[in-house]
Amino acid sequence: MNEDVRLTAWVRGRVQGVGFRWFTRANALEIGGLVGFALNLDDGRVQVVAEGPSENCHRLLDWLRSDDTPGRVDGVTEIWDTPRGGYDGFAIR
Repeated sequence: MNEDVRLTAWVRGRVQGVGFRWFTRANALEIGGLVGFALNLDDGRVQVVAEGPSENCHRLLDWLRSDDTPGRVDGVTEIWDTPRGGYDGFAIR
């Protein structure tokens, strides 16, 4: 069972100014089947929204929590929901 889901994740740490959004997009595209965006927030976090197969969203979340990200991730908070649609690819905002 690999239904489509919506992952919203907030990544905190030193994640702005280090290419974090670019690498997040690159990983989402490499995983495949994901649409959404990565966005710098005013408080220093990066918000990541990804929609697609549950397994693929979990793979992206695992990467966000890994040591392979640029900068330094101190923590990731996520929520899961049903997809809302409306995305054309995976964007950097």
